[in-house]
Amino acid sequence: MIYSMTGFGRDSIMEDGQCFVVEIRSFNHRYLDINVKMPRTLISLEDKIRKFVSQRISRGKVDIYITQKRFNSEDVEACLNKVLADSYYDCLLKIRDGYGVRDDISVSSIARFPEVISIQQKEEDYGKVWSILKRPLEGALELMISMRKCEGEKLCKDISQKCDNIKLLIDDIEKRAPNVVKQYSDKLNARLKKLLNKSQYDESRIAMEIAIFADKASIDEEIVRLNSHIVQLRETLNLSEPVGRKLDFIVQEMNRETNTIASKANDLEIVNAILNVKSEIEKIREQIQNIE
Repeated sequence: MIYSMTGFGRDSIMEDGQCFVVEIRSFNHRYLDINVKMPRTLISLEDKIRKFVSQRISRGKVDIYITQKRFNSEDVEACLNKVLADSYYDCLLKIRDGYGVRDDISVSSIARFPEVISIQQKEEDYGKVWSILKRPLEGALELMISMRKCEGEKLCKDISQKCDNIKLLIDDIEKRAPNVVKQYSDKLNARLKKLLNKSQYDESRIAMEIAIFADKASIDEEIVRLNSHIVQLRETLNLSEPVGRKLDFIVQEMNRETNTIASKANDLEIVNAILNVKSEIEKIREQIQNIE
């Protein structure tokens, strides 16, 4: 079973006075690239999130978006910066004594100065936070993988159909190939007979020329390898592991064999058939770019 690298999943949870929403998107990429965007208060959990996702996905660009909303007022507290408050108070006393102004120093006047009183988040119990966050993360991941699997099934069917098309074209080429040497022999003899008398050319030399041509034009090995690559490609599609890179290598080898056949072929029908084979291989290559 193959998996696409394109998918999306979203899940959320509300528990213990807070709400987590997790969205995961994945796209094509040569390697596994995980990007996590979340509140700074959760930054210590980033490694756990990456490891959790990398256990299920081996390839693709994965963007994870996590939002957190709090509904529990006990999570925040007001804190007094006593050192700063003392400093402000001393400054006010110096102003009073130095300028002889009326003493109207009050608690509210000192509290209004910047950072004397600040609102701070209480220390998180990250073990508890992770136990909550992990559930929507897993839910979103499962939905994304399910979408990647569904897309992978479609890709598998499409690639299999293109393999069928290539196999039919190769069978036609294989049937046509033996006629190439015969046609060359007939044309060569016809030209020589037209230009020379039979007594003026050496038939053994002609037979040697035909044998050399037959060796150069032979595409038997390439056809055997091409058929073998098709079998390998089909078998790879059914593996229960990431196969994108392996499929890419097989397609490269298929392209290599078709280029060799095209360079050897001395027949218009074979050349046209090879062009069609190359077109199907290119379509497979494009599809493989989206396989994990």
